[in-house]
Amino acid sequence: MRLHVDKEADALYLRLDDSKIIESEEVAPGVVLDYNQQNEVVGIEMLYLSKRTSTLKTSALEFEAV
Repeated sequence: MRLHVDKEADALYLRLDDSKIIESEEVAPGVVLDYNQQNEVVGIEMLYLSKRTSTLKTSALEFEAV
């Protein structure tokens, strides 16, 4: 799993695995899901990241496993 924050594009991308992306779908304004050949979600992109919350600090992202 990889997480990439692009400050210039104001976007966050979470890649769940390395399978080939076959299709993408915008499921909500600025939220795009990427699907592989088995129709599984393999990537999630959030656009307009700075407009989604006023307190976002991309330098302080945390990973939590439960």
